[in-house]
Amino acid sequence: MTITVIGAGSIGAAVVRELCKRSNEVDQVQVCDTRSRALQRLHDQVDSQSLRSFQVDARDMNVLSQIVEGSGCVVSCVPAELNPDLAQLCLDAGVHFCDLGGNDQVVQQELALSEQAREQSVWIVPNCGLAPGLINVLCLRAIDQLDRADAAHLRVGDVPLDPDPPFNFRISWSAERIIEDYTNPAKLIEDGTIMEVESLSRDEAICFDEEPFQEMEAFCTQGGLSTLTDTLDGTVETLAHKTIRWPGHAQQMRFVMGLGLGEDRKIGVRTHLTYRDILIRRMRDRLGGDYEDAVLLRVLVRGEQNGRPATIVYEMIERYDESTHQTAMMRCTAIPTIVVALLLAREESV
Repeated sequence: MTITVIGAGSIGAAVVRELCKRSNEVDQVQVCDTRSRALQRLHDQVDSQSLRSFQVDARDMNVLSQIVEGSGCVVSCVPAELNPDLAQLCLDAGVHFCDLGGNDQVVQQELALSEQAREQSVWIVPNCGLAPGLINVLCLRAIDQLDRADAAHLRVGDVPLDPDPPFNFRISWSAERIIEDYTNPAKLIEDGTIMEVESLSRDEAICFDEEPFQEMEAFCTQGGLSTLTDTLDGTVETLAHKTIRWPGHAQQMRFVMGLGLGEDRKIGVRTHLTYRDILIRRMRDRLGGDYEDAVLLRVLVRGEQNGRPATIVYEMIERYDESTHQTAMMRCTAIPTIVVALLLAREESV
């Protein structure tokens, strides 16, 4: 079995490392990235004869089409806007495809390929990471266990173990993705109706038993539910996803966004840069880099079982792995994606 990973950033590298551990099933892991240093770093970290790397741009469909041919599945770990073209490439090659998702508009473009995918018996599976991804699967699992589901509350977030004031926040993956999640409207179901609310709104306190996470906050952000609102429309009265952070983060970011620093508008001083470009650069400089983290997750579904009120809760706290120096966010995003990729490559039902 051959699996091709496009993108060797933090999440793509984690996907590659986990796949190489499964040499009894995966004969070859191919990774593509335009950066030679990222590829060399992977080879330095992964001692596996099954790993092959290709220095190629994710937009170069001519070269990629030759690389993905014969793969059991292609896993996209590049910016979401590239996924529709990569999905089409895989359709043309007759190869299954999955990605990390997170951008609702992009996912809709991928879903538009469903008829063509069905005709060619090819799976296109977006949203396979953590959120969207794992939390959606857990939500649907809980609903399946109940006779009737009324409300589903999904809470998840990545936080630094050693928070540094004033933001008490670090970028676990992509500054661009953070800004998108904080500026685009969040979809939810309220009183049985799909609606949109502002991101960074509806703050609430959330507590975990394990130290030091007894006092956290959660607030609405876009992207976490993705297609789940449509899937559960008419099934539940309430459905909401919120992102978990250290307390005070939502208020701080509302101030930043209120200044217009998240706007995709040129700053107007003889430059092509936008306010968002500047914010992304400053966030990378000040909030990027390596750090020890924890992923906090809680999926709570209320409903009825055997004629009585019932509640199902899935809860997880995953911490930074000191032995492998892998962040919790890397593992919690990579492993659900790998599970889907292997199911597709085995030609099993997802």
